[in-house]
Amino acid sequence: MEVLLAEKYGFCFGVKRAIKITEKIAKKNPNTLTLGPLIHNPLEIQRLQTTFGVRVQEDIKDLGDSKSVIIRTHGITKQNFAILQQKGIEITDATCPFVIKPQKIVEEMSNEGYDIIIFGDENHPEIQSVMSYSIKKPLVIGDLESLQQIKKIPKKVTVISQTTKQIQKFTQIVQYLVMNCPEVRVFNTICNATFENQEATRTLSQKSDVMIIVGGKTSANTKQLFHIAQNYCKDSYLVENEEDIQSEWFINKKVCGISAGASTPNWVVKNVENTIKDIANNALDSHD
Repeated sequence: MEVLLAEKYGFCFGVKRAIKITEKIAKKNPNTLTLGPLIHNPLEIQRLQTTFGVRVQEDIKDLGDSKSVIIRTHGITKQNFAILQQKGIEITDATCPFVIKPQKIVEEMSNEGYDIIIFGDENHPEIQSVMSYSIKKPLVIGDLESLQQIKKIPKKVTVISQTTKQIQKFTQIVQYLVMNCPEVRVFNTICNATFENQEATRTLSQKSDVMIIVGGKTSANTKQLFHIAQNYCKDSYLVENEEDIQSEWFINKKVCGISAGASTPNWVVKNVENTIKDIANNALDSHD
């Protein structure tokens, strides 16, 4: 069985930047915490805690005696940022620049009187942070069908996307809004790394008998890669690490493709790749 890696996969710019920032801060201040998980990958969060002592705190009201707080890559709400400033502790903002961009767009367009429509998951921390920059509560939709069910769409809207969504689905939403609204401002806020990873996964899954997507199971961009792979390769699987792999997935398979979410460390991908190659080699030895 041939094992192929996607042309683009794994850590994006924003994740690399956040980890580098966190390691630097933690070396100087051993009592450092992140407000929410820095990225959506439990293995990397565990590494940061074990190696650098970085703790995760979900509740902004319970920061203890920490003198240093790092804001996660997904950002936090405008209100929570103000609370941190009032506490007078050291704040390091590791919010991805591609998330800061829609925050600024929403704030500016909201101030200009536009209703905000966001293509994304309302429960995702990135979207919650972006929503907080709007004067009125934005309309968050997960797909075109949800938008079509809305009886009265505002006449003056700005539409943006969660950074990890599929461009094809965002385009469908934009087309519908243009046909049904007198005034639509469109901002493509899907990050380049997301687009490149998705296209590479789409290409590889079309020539693979089995696809393995590696990443945190709560990671939005990893789940998007998994859905894309499933569209072209029915035997697609989402794993967090090599321990999730089952040898029966590869029976009678000739080509195995591997891709990984933007918050997946390369060492995890390598472990998965080596495990799959071992399974393939053992199967060959058994056959001989």
